[in-house]
Amino acid sequence: MQCDKCHAAIDRDEAYSLKDMTICEDCYLDQVAQPKTCDPWAVYMAKQTGVGKSSLTQLQQRLLEYIRENWPVSKQRICSDLGLNDDDFQTSFSVLRHLELARACQVNGEKRFLPFQEEVEEEDQ
Repeated sequence: MQCDKCHAAIDRDEAYSLKDMTICEDCYLDQVAQPKTCDPWAVYMAKQTGVGKSSLTQLQQRLLEYIRENWPVSKQRICSDLGLNDDDFQTSFSVLRHLELARACQVNGEKRFLPFQEEVEEEDQ
């Protein structure tokens, strides 16, 4: 038997079913344990542990710097310029959002990313 996602060989008794796919344990955990951007409990826990006490990964730091330099910026441009896939972006951005370092908002009907404390005004069309 083979994982439909990563194509690794798996035993029948170690296979998981998710969204009409048969997947291995690693892929299953990747799918069900993905961090959610809008998670009040994660924000609360981040505040309790102290924003200044946590350290960002290199990818999270690169993403934060890119957002600070290019805001308001689309996810497509971020992923293209930084060479990120959707999962890497979502995981890293979720941490930045929980730490209240970056956020998303609608600008002229499109989702854009910016530093947490910044504001963007809609343009007249």
